[in-house]
Amino acid sequence: MRADWSHPLDGQMSASLIVRADASTEIGTGHVMRCLALAQGWQDAGGIVSFVMGTHSHSLESRLKSEGMEIIHLTSLPGGLEDAGQTAKVARERRASWIVIDGYHFHSEYQEAIKSAGLDLLAIDDNGHAIHYFADLVLNQNLHADSVLYQSREPGTRLLLGTRYVQLRREFRKLQGLHRRVREDGKRILVTLGGSDPENVTLKVLCALQRLSIPEIEAVIVVGGNNPNYEHLQASIADFSPHFRLAKNVEDMPELLSWADIAVTSAGTTVWEAAFMGLPSILLTIADNQIGVAKRLGEMDMAINLGWHQSLTKEDIARAVEGLLSDPGKRGLMSRRVQELVDGEGVERVQMYLSGCSLRLRRARQADCERIWRWANEPETRAASFSSDAIPWENHVEWFNCKINDPNYFLFIAQDVHDDFVGVVRFQACREEAVISVNITENKRGLGLGMPLIVAAVEELFRTTCITSVHAFIKPENDRSIRTFEGCKFQRMGTKSVNGENALHYLKLKCPELQIG
Repeated sequence: MRADWSHPLDGQMSASLIVRADASTEIGTGHVMRCLALAQGWQDAGGIVSFVMGTHSHSLESRLKSEGMEIIHLTSLPGGLEDAGQTAKVARERRASWIVIDGYHFHSEYQEAIKSAGLDLLAIDDNGHAIHYFADLVLNQNLHADSVLYQSREPGTRLLLGTRYVQLRREFRKLQGLHRRVREDGKRILVTLGGSDPENVTLKVLCALQRLSIPEIEAVIVVGGNNPNYEHLQASIADFSPHFRLAKNVEDMPELLSWADIAVTSAGTTVWEAAFMGLPSILLTIADNQIGVAKRLGEMDMAINLGWHQSLTKEDIARAVEGLLSDPGKRGLMSRRVQELVDGEGVERVQMYLSGCSLRLRRARQADCERIWRWANEPETRAASFSSDAIPWENHVEWFNCKINDPNYFLFIAQDVHDDFVGVVRFQACREEAVISVNITENKRGLGLGMPLIVAAVEELFRTTCITSVHAFIKPENDRSIRTFEGCKFQRMGTKSVNGENALHYLKLKCPELQIG
């Protein structure tokens, strides 16, 4: 019965999102892949996604189609004004709420054309490549992101900057709260150098790994669908260790990132996936847009930055790999530091701006145990409860550990656009029914947040589980809660006894036409 979900509180989103991004051997697949993460978040909130592309990539398009996304190919030159016009036409035909652009060929004129068509625009960027920014939102998820890159922008342009906005795909987001165990004897290496790697830096790394003196080394070499050197690599790997293998078009990257002790990777989108998983990484720069990321991570001792790949010898790479594998203390420190950068909630944060929602829900994690205990023991909370005694810490820990692993218990944390905590929503389920309990934090009460929180939480429960009815039990003197639940269309069913006290019984059904009375 348990459902994994975490997104803005908008149970009625059914609008279209248009994503304009390209992939090829020359530009790689990173632009499309991070847009895929954002698009999945839009889908999770009930929306529809269309990818508009000026290039062809069979393997990538197959992935997008398997995710239920429409593919539309343009006939115009990518990045030009005709491209912008065709993209705007697609958006109008689908009544799209937003257009998302990701690529260095979408300059100021392109953005201005989209905005002149009366459409909302999100521009995903890395280094402030446009002369002026007309987009409503600019997303730069990199460590070096700074408003100085976007000094020339429209007055209403909002900047979403830094790693708190890193876009991770579903397979990563379901692992939020993961803690990595660093092995003493590091022997497993993951090599991943982007979706295309036209200069075949992968082969250079393979040759370097052959020089390692550490016994029983294992390596998985990830090769993207746009890599023109796949057949060459496939033929060459037979000459290397039998413990080296190629993996093409990998869809479960978290599994490989969990398996590995270190990664040898480019400083593209994969570096943030590795960071989220706490995987110590050795970085090679294979594109200009990766220089800033690699430099900052290296300076902060969150990765080993070897610099531009053309200036490296096989011996340089082998020395760095052997040194990191042989130093579990350094790997452990790097793992802890880099994992602090990416919490896996970037998709939900961006969705809040796209949907205009002021709140979002996420599944409670172990780190929430203490704050939920503090909220539960606030005087107003205890007064509204049918068990008014203060809750001892030990009792709470036992309860929390039980409930967080109970498939019939749904425990969610609500946060606002600033990541401030708003409260907690709890559902105890039994077959097709559930009992709701809501607690707004003391500093957020009286702000009108209870009603949208309850409505969205109940709608999401109905959408993602087999629950068809939700019950609420409220003390008769709790006027605020009564008004809130009645405002959420809960119907009063009478009174019941809860823990020996009278309680008003409210009910909300999944199908309103079946509502009693």
